[in-house]
Amino acid sequence: MKILVAGGAGYVGSSLVPALIEHGYEVDVVDLLWFGNHLPNEVKVTQRDLFELTDKDLEGYDQVIFLAGLSNDPMAEFAPAKNFIYNAGLPSYLAFQAKKAKVKRFIYASSCSVYGYTFDELYDEKAPISCNYPYGISKLQGEQGCMQFADKDFSVIALRKGTICGYSPRMRIDLIINTMFKSALKDGKVSINNPSIWRPILDIRDAVNAYLRAVQANYSISGVFNIASGNFTVGQVGDIVKEELEKITSKKIQLEIKNVQDFRNYKVTIEKAKTTLGFQPNYTIKDIIKNLYDNLDKFKDFDNDEYYNINILKKTKF
Repeated sequence: MKILVAGGAGYVGSSLVPALIEHGYEVDVVDLLWFGNHLPNEVKVTQRDLFELTDKDLEGYDQVIFLAGLSNDPMAEFAPAKNFIYNAGLPSYLAFQAKKAKVKRFIYASSCSVYGYTFDELYDEKAPISCNYPYGISKLQGEQGCMQFADKDFSVIALRKGTICGYSPRMRIDLIINTMFKSALKDGKVSINNPSIWRPILDIRDAVNAYLRAVQANYSISGVFNIASGNFTVGQVGDIVKEELEKITSKKIQLEIKNVQDFRNYKVTIEKAKTTLGFQPNYTIKDIIKNLYDNLDKFKDFDNDEYYNINILKKTKF
C-alpha cells in the first residue's frame, strides 16, 4: 500500500511515518517543513505547498493522511485568516483532488476541540458542537468539508483527537503534559490555570495506533471518531505530573493553582472507535511522563523556539 502523509514532518508525523514504514507501507511526505525534517533518511520528503498538488500528483496513492494546518489555539488566534485557509479550506481541497485521483481513503486529523464547552457528560460523535474559538471551528469545517466527498468508492475518516502529549522526534513542549513536565523540571512547580476543566488526553503512541487502525479499516468504513487515552481534569493531570516526577527525581515540586476562567471544557467517549476501528488505548498519563523523562536528553533545552509552534509561526513568512 502506498500512502501520502500531507504535513507529515510535524509532531505527529515524525512518530507516525516511521510506524507506517515498520508496518510495511510505502510512505511519501509533502510538507512545508516549517518545523524542520526529523524523519528517517529513507522517507521521500517533498517541500511543497499542498495547495499546489493536483489529482495528477496523487495518482497511485491508496490513501492520503492529512496532518497539515495550524495546530492549536495560539496559532489560530495569531493568524486567524490562515487558520481557516489551512484548517478548513486546505483539507477539503486535498480531499477533492484525492477523490479525482481515485485514492481509496482520506484520513483527516480533526480535534476534540470542536466540542468547545460541554457539561457533566461524555460526548460522542453525535453530540452537539458548541465551540466558539477559531481553531475548533476551523477543524470542524475541515472535517465537514472532507466528509462531503465520502461515498462507496472513497472512504473518509476523521479522527477527533484529544490533546496529544509525549515525546516525538519533532518535539513540542506547548502541550498540557509536556508543558507541566517542563515547568516541573525547570522551575520546580506545576501551574494549573483551572483545576476543574476537563480534557481528553492522548498519548502520542496511542495517536499513532489510531491512525494505523484507520489505515487498516475496511474501505466500506467512513465517519468521525473520537480518539483519546482517557479523560482527566486539569487538576488531576497536574497532580499526576507532580507525584510521578517527585518519585523519579526525588525532588519536591510545588503546585500553583490560578483558577483562570476557561470556556473550553470537554470529555469524550471513544466507544465508536473501539467498536468500528478496533482502537484500544494502551497508555496512561504516568506512561507519558516516563516517556518524556526517558527521552529528556533529546529536548532538554526547554527554551528552544523549535519546541513551541507559535514561536515558529511568528518567524515564518507565509
